[in-house]
Amino acid sequence: MSENRSSVTPTVMRLPQYTKADQEEILGNSDDPFGVASTGLTWLPKKEHFGIRHEDRLVAHAGLLRLPVAISDAATEVVGVGGVAVAPRMQGHGLARLVVTAALEHARTMGPQHALLFCRTPLVSLYKRLGWHPLDNDVLVEQPEGRLVTMPLRTMVTPLRDDARWPSGPVRLFSLPM
Repeated sequence: MSENRSSVTPTVMRLPQYTKADQEEILGNSDDPFGVASTGLTWLPKKEHFGIRHEDRLVAHAGLLRLPVAISDAATEVVGVGGVAVAPRMQGHGLARLVVTAALEHARTMGPQHALLFCRTPLVSLYKRLGWHPLDNDVLVEQPEGRLVTMPLRTMVTPLRDDARWPSGPVRLFSLPM
């Protein structure tokens, strides 16, 4: 996609892996490519990866990871979505929608009823347009050395099944965040 919008729809592909070099190809070499270093959190790598290439360069990514959670006191699992990235020069072309939609299609085959993500406040409106809903409750996440902390970023969920309803109550992620 150049400055003139291409008439060819980009294709999302499943990536066999996603490395630091892949991330740098999309976002450049930065100490804080996602703008979340100030949280001081340790994050899990994703296990499933989806990307979009343009002119032989990776320009978008979304990753998935199945994780255990408790909502109120009910144990369940979610598909965590993370590492969503679009190259700055490619933003505004709908690539986030394409790569997240493809990742969620795969997430529907993974078993859990919901997908969950954490995002910075400026991205909430983007995810709302993609069908995600912000949670009103705080979410506890694990950190190294057995620490349990309140997630400082906005938590959002989306159903992976037509009949899925997110229960009310406190949420605890039994792992590092994704």
